[in-house]
Amino acid sequence: MGEPLNQYTKRRNSNIELFRIITMLLIVAHHYVVNSGLLAQDGPVLANPLSSDSLFLLFVGAWGKIGINCFVLITGYFMCKSDITVKKFMKLFCEIMFYRIVIGVAFIVVGYQPFEWGAFFKLFVPVLAVKQNFSGCFILFFLFIPFLNILIRNLDERRHIYLLVLCAVTYVLFGTIHLVDMNYVSWFMVLYLVASYIRLFPKKWMDSLRLSGALFLLSVLAAILSVCFGAWLSAKTGMNLAFYFVSDSNTFLALMTGVSSFLFFKNLKMNYSAFINAVASTTFGVLLIHANCATMRQWLWHDLLDNVGHYGMPLYVLGCVLGIFALCSAIDYLRIRFIELPFFKYWDAKEEEMMVRFKTSENCK
Repeated sequence: MGEPLNQYTKRRNSNIELFRIITMLLIVAHHYVVNSGLLAQDGPVLANPLSSDSLFLLFVGAWGKIGINCFVLITGYFMCKSDITVKKFMKLFCEIMFYRIVIGVAFIVVGYQPFEWGAFFKLFVPVLAVKQNFSGCFILFFLFIPFLNILIRNLDERRHIYLLVLCAVTYVLFGTIHLVDMNYVSWFMVLYLVASYIRLFPKKWMDSLRLSGALFLLSVLAAILSVCFGAWLSAKTGMNLAFYFVSDSNTFLALMTGVSSFLFFKNLKMNYSAFINAVASTTFGVLLIHANCATMRQWLWHDLLDNVGHYGMPLYVLGCVLGIFALCSAIDYLRIRFIELPFFKYWDAKEEEMMVRFKTSENCK
């Protein structure tokens, strides 16, 4: 993700690639907390929200929606000056469908999930919802990028700002006070507009490591304080309010933390690291594997790791997050190495062959 496809031929500096890795680790940590029953009404966190064990889990799990913003901002920053090709789309589509089908079939084959024709056919449908299903929403959003690029390339800076203000009121203001719902497809477009503004109309303050670092630290501190306040509200009301101010990607704090962290890592000076870039190329696969479906969430967080049963064990939490990331990253690296690269090498050869035939036929006319 980010520029969601693996650009094997480009030796990019590794600052943004490191950002991808950190962001995905935070998303895995978020899923550890929110998908496991730890935050259930009868779960251990709500039983004592202000305990050190509960606060640790809340701090660890607070960054998932912010992480989604970070990934889409990376996409917008790079793709606003790039063009979508059939090959790029097919890389994204094939990766999503590969994990969707393979993991879904595996759960059926081993007997963990009962076979149902309806559920089986859904494995072959890439888009099932536009509100919460990330991979399906990202496919749809990706198809809009060529049209978004036409829009932003025909906007001057003033009109771009006006459009951002309109989007901020519609999505961020109303989203922060929870007056409206949103869907991820259109929200990704808003983030694309934000990232493209950063790329197309750079400002000195945007390129300052010191200033972006200060904004990053302030936004992270504000997010942490909001979690503390939400935990206090949870203790007083018995309601799950710890993540109220970062509960979705379009809240003010989630947006500001995502933007400021992106600016900071964009400005961070790092040389090329083959290892970092290789790991970063697997981060989308990490997401597609560990957050594949409801069955995966039940098996991974409830049955296999038993997160609730290990409440109060912070080292276990960190070990699980790192272990899941490492295992999923290794799996996706193997997919890239032995499936994606050979397939698209064959694709390139056939595409070149077709171009030669086309040119030959044109010359014969």
